[in-house]
Amino acid sequence: MSTTRPLNDDEVFTEMKKMVAFIKQEALEKAREIKVKADEEFNIEKAKIVRQESLNIEAVFERKIKQAEVQKRIAQSNHINKARLRILQERQQVLDDLFEEANKGIHDVSKDEEKYSTLIENLILQGAYSLMEPEIVIRCREQDVDIVNSALDVVSDKYEEALKSRPNFIVSEEYLPESSAGGVILSGHNGRITVDNTLDARLEIAKEEMLPQIRVALFDHSPNRTFFN
Repeated sequence: MSTTRPLNDDEVFTEMKKMVAFIKQEALEKAREIKVKADEEFNIEKAKIVRQESLNIEAVFERKIKQAEVQKRIAQSNHINKARLRILQERQQVLDDLFEEANKGIHDVSKDEEKYSTLIENLILQGAYSLMEPEIVIRCREQDVDIVNSALDVVSDKYEEALKSRPNFIVSEEYLPESSAGGVILSGHNGRITVDNTLDARLEIAKEEMLPQIRVALFDHSPNRTFFN
């Protein structure tokens, strides 16, 4: 029968060292496992965070790109509109200058008495055809009274030849203003019907009716226009 003797101090110390070494080894392995797992979780979480932040940065970048594109389009549109406005203003200035020259030109028409007399004759006759009244009142500039009176016989003859009647022309003493370029205003039916055949009125009619053709002649057709009929 064997008996177990008690351990002496050295043996106790040795066993304790073994136990400490074992516990330390277990602790180190556990620490390594914890570190590996922690590193793995950290890397996973880090990757998630990096990915999320990358997506956020991309989203912000895309938003800024879109905003920049919108701002660019707005700036381009504003620039184009300003350029178009400047072109329209320049074109209108050209037209204004053209009509100003035309206005100066019609004020010079009466300087050629022979041509102006023929013009007055035609203007009175055209107005008389429009009115077709037995009595027609004519208004003119005071300096044109003699020219108008001289034209009435020829006008009456032509009117009678065409319509088989001879109107009674009355030259009014209510003269056109001196600033007028010339021409005549005819009225009939006690002033209820009027034909404005002054050169100023004829120029305004020409401006309204011929403005599209003048624009094309000066500036060509608009590139945005599709139909021309």
